[in-house]
Amino acid sequence: MPMDDAVPHALQRAVSDGDALRARLALDSVPADDGDVLDELATLAAAGDTGSTLAVELLVERLDASGIVRRIVAGALLDHSAVDDVTQDALISVAGSVASFAGTSRLTTWVHRIARNRVVDHLRRQRAASPLPPGELGPAERMSSMIATRATVRAVLAGLPDHYREPVTLRDVEGLT
Repeated sequence: MPMDDAVPHALQRAVSDGDALRARLALDSVPADDGDVLDELATLAAAGDTGSTLAVELLVERLDASGIVRRIVAGALLDHSAVDDVTQDALISVAGSVASFAGTSRLTTWVHRIARNRVVDHLRRQRAASPLPPGELGPAERMSSMIATRATVRAVLAGLPDHYREPVTLRDVEGLT
């Protein structure tokens, strides 16, 4: 359903005047997930003029109320306890980077990418925080661990004085008596 032409004009005027009440009244007549309104808010927020702060605030409110970001995040995460945190993180990212929204695609496409990136960030942090037990390491992880250990040993040996390096290398690295 296309947005009534009066809404974008009233919204633009209210945002440029910095009138939050009038802007919210203009938005009350359309559903929170209306793509045209979201696109218009993103354009106003990206403009960087005096009303852009209000436009960012309204955009984040509308995205949150629509549940778009939450649905994207919930669809990608198995851990339902993290959905709220990742959703909030994504909304914060949208607010912080809306100035870079070029308008070459729909806002929802751009937001989808941000939400997916926040999900990936969450999963990386989670993986880094909970290492696998040694018995459950795959061949790649074991090999990576061996390489890192060898590099560490080489670095420590290089830092030893010559008269210690040779006996340590013969005994501990090469296994000689």
